[in-house]
Amino acid sequence: MDNTIIEQKKALRKEIRSKRAALPQDERELASHKIVSNLIENPIYKNAATIMAYASMPEEIQLNELFDHAFVNNKVIAVPLIVGRGTMRPVFLPSMDSLVVGDFGILTVRQDCRTFVDFEDIDCIIVPGAAFDRQGNRLGLGGGYYDRFLMRVPNAQRVALAFDFELFDSIPATSRDIKMDIIITENETLTFARE
Repeated sequence: MDNTIIEQKKALRKEIRSKRAALPQDERELASHKIVSNLIENPIYKNAATIMAYASMPEEIQLNELFDHAFVNNKVIAVPLIVGRGTMRPVFLPSMDSLVVGDFGILTVRQDCRTFVDFEDIDCIIVPGAAFDRQGNRLGLGGGYYDRFLMRVPNAQRVALAFDFELFDSIPATSRDIKMDIIITENETLTFARE
């Protein structure tokens, strides 16, 4: 990969991290509520039987409202489990009480109640990222876990939830970066055709 692109990605990740950290808690909660509400109204979510999503870190968009809605509406929820270097698998989330801190401080399902979900059963994946653009590009968090994972679930809808300040006209991207099908912010929903 071109060193210039690597440096641009690194700088943009740093910029977004500081913007997230500076966001007051009440603003984060309000923005999270709007974003999740926009997702819940979207046909991609409505039509999905099995959803994979991440359990939010404190500075990310808060997804508890999404999990609550999915539980009430009998959707199967999977969360990622790190199973090796650069590799993760979807694991069934029976309840919020089953979450524990796993690798890299990421919440996942505790060992005594883990059941893996088949890759092909996932209809919709909520994909985290640092930044996104109006062409559907995603700047990941730097580990490459999701790019590798998304290659294993080509039929699942790739959904990015982003704060308005994480959406740009253009971000540095390469042909190896997997694009999103839909990006939802507090104020916009962008959909993209698969290439």
